Amino acid sequence: MKKIVNIYIAGLALLSVSLPSCKKEIGSLNGPSLEQLSKNPSRLELNTVVVGTEAGMRNNLDFYLDATGVIGREMYRFAGSEPRYTTDLLGAGSSTLNNNTFYLTNSWNSRYRVVKNCNILIQGATNSTSVSAAQKKGYTGFAKTIKAYELLLNLNLTYINGVRIDVENPDNLGPFMGYPESLTAIAGLLDDAKADLTGADIVFKLSSGFGAYTDAAGLIKFNRALAARVAVYRQQWAPALTALNESFFDLNGSFNNGVFHVYSTGPNDQLNLAFVGQNQNGEIRVAHPSYAADILAGDDRIGKATLRAQAASQNGLTSNRDVWVYRSSTDPIPIVRNEELILIYAEAKVQLNQLPDAVVAINRIRTSHNLAAYAGAVTQAALATEMLYQRRYSLYFEGHRWVDIRRYGLLNQLPIDRAGDDVWDRFPRPLTEGN
Repeated sequence: MKKIVNIYIAGLALLSVSLPSCKKEIGSLNGPSLEQLSKNPSRLELNTVVVGTEAGMRNNLDFYLDATGVIGREMYRFAGSEPRYTTDLLGAGSSTLNNNTFYLTNSWNSRYRVVKNCNILIQGATNSTSVSAAQKKGYTGFAKTIKAYELLLNLNLTYINGVRIDVENPDNLGPFMGYPESLTAIAGLLDDAKADLTGADIVFKLSSGFGAYTDAAGLIKFNRALAARVAVYRQQWAPALTALNESFFDLNGSFNNGVFHVYSTGPNDQLNLAFVGQNQNGEIRVAHPSYAADILAGDDRIGKATLRAQAASQNGLTSNRDVWVYRSSTDPIPIVRNEELILIYAEAKVQLNQLPDAVVAINRIRTSHNLAAYAGAVTQAALATEMLYQRRYSLYFEGHRWVDIRRYGLLNQLPIDRAGDDVWDRFPRPLTEGN
């Protein structure tokens, strides 16, 4: 177990990363020690941890999107120097998923470094004599919300192999918990965070990616949006609707209202590494051919997979469309946005057999993407299929497709492009986690 201690301790390194919008707020990042940050930090030091936490959430996110996107047959990742995108992730021949390889460990370790930052922030705020009780609740509510989100991303990868929820003491890490138990713990973290944020005083700054959701009321809305996602993963349909009603869900609102990872070309900041320009060669992301083959005529979401001047091929795979979701190196990546919430509403309504409400939500999506109103059968089965279609195209390359197909037991319906390929349902636990 001691081999993995560094994964969690390394979270402190995130404190040296800043976001441009917060630079003036935090000053020098070289002073605070881990002990100081945990025992009795100043408000300035706590704010430093907040900045490092938000910045670190972006680290290696492209690996997460690639891994889930390739296995979920949303796209291909062609890289001349790295064939494992088209072998291991697609199960080519005798290839399997490796438990000590970049496509798992880079993202996994980055998520747990952020969790470590969150634990430092919780402990530091609790022990600090420099902030009021209401301000402590602001720090802990934010930290617990982000911690839950990061754990959920790792759980999405390992699925029934589970995650460690308790990693507060690197010398005595908690056990791996199973999938339902992990989801329950993540939901509990979000509930605890909501309780902390209720009546909290927010005295730290967040990046522009949080938009209007930077005060206590706004952070609760963000928290409840994530809680709605977790609720549908748990098949808790009525609680999902309750969470939506406490979030920024708006059936008639902008699809892109929400919370995002943001990027810039500024000093010490990061670029969006999920972006690749159109018609490139070498290191590219191209849409799976089924994206265009399955889309309905007139659906404007075909613009997320634009035609290439020349088809690209690697290892027996070919695509003539680029992934065109993130269109510059500074485009934001969603954490959660209103279009997903509308689809969560539709899903919950389908599962609760409140089908007219589900049709209204589905039509909100359809008509906004240049499709006619839904005219199919108004049954649970038909509307579930329609809802999954809309999630596929609305949330393309945002990290949802593989998870959605898996939770509906439809992995066997994903296309097999080469004889002998496999569709994986989960990643193994990283090698270091077993020692």
